[in-house]
Amino acid sequence: MTLVRQLLMAPAALCLLATGADAAELNIDGVSDYAATSSGNSLNQVTSVTQFSDVDPTDWAHQALANLVETYGCVAGYPNGTFRGNWAITRYEAAALLNACLDRISEVTDELRRLLKEFETELAILNGRVDGLEARVGELEATQFSTTTKLKGQATWVFGASRFKGSASRLRSESNEALGGTTFNYDLQLGLETSFTGKDQLTTVLRGGNFDGDGNVFGSGGPSGLATLEIAFQAGYRPNLVAIDKLFYSFPLGDEITITTGPIVGQEDMLAIWPSVYPSDPILDVLTVNGAPGAYNKNKGAGLGISWASESGASASANYVAANGASSDTRSGGFATDEAGGTGTLQLGWEGDNWGVAALYSKVQNGQDLIVYASPFVRDRFSARALTNAYALGGFWQPLESGWLPSLSLGWGINQSDTQRKGQVSTSQSWRAGLEWNDVLMAGNNAGMAVGQPVFATDMRGGDTPADGQYIWEWWYQFQVTDNISVTPALFYLSRPMGELTPDGSSFQQLGGLIKTTFMF
Repeated sequence: MTLVRQLLMAPAALCLLATGADAAELNIDGVSDYAATSSGNSLNQVTSVTQFSDVDPTDWAHQALANLVETYGCVAGYPNGTFRGNWAITRYEAAALLNACLDRISEVTDELRRLLKEFETELAILNGRVDGLEARVGELEATQFSTTTKLKGQATWVFGASRFKGSASRLRSESNEALGGTTFNYDLQLGLETSFTGKDQLTTVLRGGNFDGDGNVFGSGGPSGLATLEIAFQAGYRPNLVAIDKLFYSFPLGDEITITTGPIVGQEDMLAIWPSVYPSDPILDVLTVNGAPGAYNKNKGAGLGISWASESGASASANYVAANGASSDTRSGGFATDEAGGTGTLQLGWEGDNWGVAALYSKVQNGQDLIVYASPFVRDRFSARALTNAYALGGFWQPLESGWLPSLSLGWGINQSDTQRKGQVSTSQSWRAGLEWNDVLMAGNNAGMAVGQPVFATDMRGGDTPADGQYIWEWWYQFQVTDNISVTPALFYLSRPMGELTPDGSSFQQLGGLIKTTFMF
C-alpha cells in the first residue's frame, strides 16, 4: 500500500480509535503542542525513531514509524520525548499528523514535477527507444527459425599470389608457371548450435569454397603442400558446393565431465584445452597446430571423446577419430579397423588466468594424419602401413592488459614410426613459436608473427640422417573495420619448401602475399 493511500485511509481509522476518548478528556494544550511539533515547527523535531523514549524495536509498528520519521520527516512526538503509541488518537492529532505528511508529499511532488520538466526531452527520447526495442524484439520473435538453435556465419575472401625464387631454375620456372597466378577465392561457413537442455549442444557446420587443390597455391599449398591456408576448403573435386563439414553432439556428465561424439567430428573438438592463443586470425594451416602436426593433427571423421576439466584448471582428455569411419568396407575403412585411418589421443593439461600448458600423445594409424603437414621428403619416404606414436608439449602465456608485451605460444612435437624398409623415415620432429600483439595502433586491431619447422625427418631406418629441415615464417596485421568485418594483409615465407628433395647444391624458396577479408554474422 502506498504512503498516499495509507494517509487517505488514516482519518477513518483514527476516528474509530478516537471514539474511546470522551470529549471532556481532551487536553487542548497537549494537542496544540503535538500539532506544532508534527508540522515541523518545533525545535525538538526528531530525526530518528530512537529519540522516542517509549518506542522499542520489538514494537509491532516500529518499522512503519521509523519510515515516517526517517524517510518522510512528518511525525514527531510530544514535548516530553514520548510518542504515546498505545494512547487513543484524537481527531485534532490525526488532522495535525495528516497535514504534516501531506505537506511533505506535496514537497516531493513539486520536486518531481520540476525534474520531469527539466528532463522532458531526454525522457521522451528514452520512451521512444523503449518502444523501438519492443518492436524489434517482437519482430525477431516472429521471424526466428528456431527457439533452440543459433546460427553463426563466417564468409572469408582471399586475394593473393605466390612467387618462387632460388637457383634451382627448372623447379623455380615450373612452379611459377603452374602456381604463380593471382587468385581470388572464398570460404563460407555456417554453424548451427542447437541445445535441447541448455547444457548440451548439437553442432552442425555447413561449408563451401572454391580452393581448387590442383590449380590454387593456397588450396594445394604449392609444390610442397605447406602453404595451404587454414580457411582453404573445397568439397571434393568440384568447387562451389556446400557440404556438411562437421556434425557432432556434446553433453555434460555432472559439472566437470563432457562427452562428445558424432559422425563428423575433429580431434580438436574433443580436447579440454588447446594450449595456444596463436593466432586469433589464422593464415597458414601448418602454423595452427601447436608446433606438433603429428600429435595435433586435426584428424576428422567418426569419433568419440571424453574430457574432464576441474575448477582448479587441471584437465584430461581421451578421444578417438576414424577418418574412414563412414565406410563399411573393412578393406578400405570402418571404425576401429586396420584401415580406419584412426587417431587415438590422450591429453593432460593445466590452465591459469593467462597461461596454459599441455602434454599430448597420439597414436596415428596408416600415416593418415602425419603426412598432411610433413615435408615432401617425409611423404615420399613414409610407409603408408606404419603406425606412429606422436608426442607433443605446448603452452602459452598472454599479458593481462594490452601493451608492448605480446602473447607467446610455443609447441614441439616428435614422431616415432614403425617403418619396415631401409630408407623409410622412422623419426621426425617439428616446432613452432607464435607472437601476437593486441590493440596495435588502434583498439581491436591485432598483429602477429610465427616461425617454425613442419614435420621434417631426423632419422631413417638404416641410420641415415637427411638434411630435411626448413623454416616457415608468417606475418600479418588484422584491421578491424567494424565489429563484424576485418581485413588482414599477410606475408609468408618458406625457406626450403622441398626439404631434402631440393636439387643438390641449389636453393629454392617460396614467398606469398594475400589480403584476407572476413565477414562475421
